[in-house]
Amino acid sequence: MIEQHRVEGVAVRVYSPAKTVADCFKHRSKIGLDVAIEALRDVFRGRRATMDELWAAAQVCRMGNVMRPYLESLA
Repeated sequence: MIEQHRVEGVAVRVYSPAKTVADCFKHRSKIGLDVAIEALRDVFRGRRATMDELWAAAQVCRMGNVMRPYLESLA
């Protein structure tokens, strides 16, 4: 879930788009549910993450039950 990128010769660790979406749902009380749903739609429609990657990230963040209805609506 963590990707390694090189920026100006320095190794930088960046979370995957799927993990970022799961984190949005985890912190939905602070950022708003509408923001989390929009992030999910944007990542899925932009093909930056597959349904399997989104589901795996939801399980890691213990957001499976919260994200399940939204993931099913996209499928």
